[in-house]
Amino acid sequence: MGPVTWTILAICVFIEAMAQLSDHDLIAVRYFRQGVYYYGGFWPGLLGDWRPNYPAQPALMFLTYGFLHLSASHLFVNMCLLIILGSMVSERAGQWRYAAIYMISLLGGAVGFGFLTSGLVPMVGASGALFGLAGAVVAWEYIDRRREAEPLAPLAFFIAFFIALNVLHWWVMNGQLAWQTHMGGFLAGFAAAMYFGRPRPD
Repeated sequence: MGPVTWTILAICVFIEAMAQLSDHDLIAVRYFRQGVYYYGGFWPGLLGDWRPNYPAQPALMFLTYGFLHLSASHLFVNMCLLIILGSMVSERAGQWRYAAIYMISLLGGAVGFGFLTSGLVPMVGASGALFGLAGAVVAWEYIDRRREAEPLAPLAFFIAFFIALNVLHWWVMNGQLAWQTHMGGFLAGFAAAMYFGRPRPD
């Protein structure tokens, strides 16, 4: 793993570890989890007439939400995906472009959620950025297949599989899945990777 993945991993693990310790009354900071959601989660109401907790919150929440998680299991799944997808993207694009794609995807996920959600429940998690990394992989595979005149059917199947997986997950979780974040992140990551074209590692 490179420095970008290590940095993201360290921040997310530290925050969730503190939340877990607080949840079990092992540190003096009570309600730590509620506090980080309150100040760092993505709150759709802040795009309207809600009063922010601090002046920069409506802008910063487009980034901070991606470093918070609902539970240890939520964190574990996302960090496993980060290691896998992050390695694929960084090997192809290098650390700086990898970091850029990750952040663009994180923003894209927030924009997708902000524009498409109909509720006021806060959103947290790195999945928007992770779907963006998947979008980047798909974009580069598309470029390679077009260049080599190979069939695009496997890519269509891959995208259809991700859509079906999200629909199934959304149904199982009774609509609690932030599919808007996944879609926004995927499209942002795809667009960023297409912009970079076929980058070489730094």
